[in-house]
Amino acid sequence: MTDLILKKQKETGVKLLWNTQNMFSHNRYKDGASTSPDVDVFSYACAQTKKMLEISKKLGGENHVFWGGREGFMTPLNTDVRRELDHMAAFMKMAVDYKKNIGHNPQFLIEPKPREPTAHQYDYDVQTVIGFLRTYGLENDFKINIEPNHTTLAGHDYEHDIRMASAYGMLGSIDCNAGQPYLGWDTDEFPSDPRKAMLCMGIIINQGGIAPGGNNFDSKLRRESTDLDDMFVAHIGGMDCLARGVKAAAKAKEDGELENFIKNRYKSWDGALGKKVEAGSATLEEVAQHAFKCGEPKQISGKQEYLEQLLNTYF
Repeated sequence: MTDLILKKQKETGVKLLWNTQNMFSHNRYKDGASTSPDVDVFSYACAQTKKMLEISKKLGGENHVFWGGREGFMTPLNTDVRRELDHMAAFMKMAVDYKKNIGHNPQFLIEPKPREPTAHQYDYDVQTVIGFLRTYGLENDFKINIEPNHTTLAGHDYEHDIRMASAYGMLGSIDCNAGQPYLGWDTDEFPSDPRKAMLCMGIIINQGGIAPGGNNFDSKLRRESTDLDDMFVAHIGGMDCLARGVKAAAKAKEDGELENFIKNRYKSWDGALGKKVEAGSATLEEVAQHAFKCGEPKQISGKQEYLEQLLNTYF
């Protein structure tokens, strides 16, 4: 199969953005893969990952995604949580070592998802994943692949995890789909809201791009959409939505009003005291003394209503 895929890649010029290993569908992974209580299951997960890294090298994969579909637990009554997380970290470290051993260097990505199927996922959201990576010394070996539908499942705004990952220099790639925020599962709809696309694309623009990652449609048609042209409308419409978002985000960046508003909102931190706090050289005593000197702080409006309407002017 991979020989055929490689042949088609050469014929079409299509490149491999990322590949992964499905370690959640098979019954052996009912209790997790790298977090399984059974070391034999853990070994199968390692063998599957080894094979997919070899295929990634063969097909020129630029990224490799780790999505732990069942890396979590249904009940704590039968779970050694710390031991499972230690095992997951050991698995990640072995994968890092192996890609170096075979001379292949794709960007490693972890994709958070808060629920479905397990009651508690170890990769709940971006901040949870960052905490995991830093705990185990893996923060320089992985970035994060965000699926906005997963972000909404975690109770956040559509672009929330993209924003949080970018803030810490951890945004690696995006599965740009959408879902229904009032549903508790992953519906994988094609993006159709230019405003949400603008918010996502603005984050990418502000961080200077997303390569070697990209925007990937991890999306599918609705069950009721049965015509062949539905597939074309979905893909073309999704691309147009992202394009409108990127154009609006670029216009907002050129206009500079949003950026300047945020900068001015934090201007008090540009003074001597603020700089000292941010440098980590201030003491609690001296900052407390400042409070007595400055008096009751002035009330300054956050202007949310104005800024929400400002976004609409860029379309």
